[in-house]
Amino acid sequence: MPIPLQLGDVLRLKKAHPCGENRWEVLRVGADIRLKCLGCGRLVMIARSDLERRIREVLPAGEQGGASPHARH
Repeated sequence: MPIPLQLGDVLRLKKAHPCGENRWEVLRVGADIRLKCLGCGRLVMIARSDLERRIREVLPAGEQGGASPHARH
């Protein structure tokens, strides 16, 4: 079952982007997901199946803090 993602959600991925940031904002949802790096602003498109293996934590839209007790995995 796919992980429920919504526009504006912030994803914390297992590996950091080359700029050093590991948080990404969801800009497009579908079979492919468009993400924006919250460190450098780089936009990437990744297949949902590949992305779901790389997600460590999903922070709902507007929640940018550290570890959340309501994080979806």
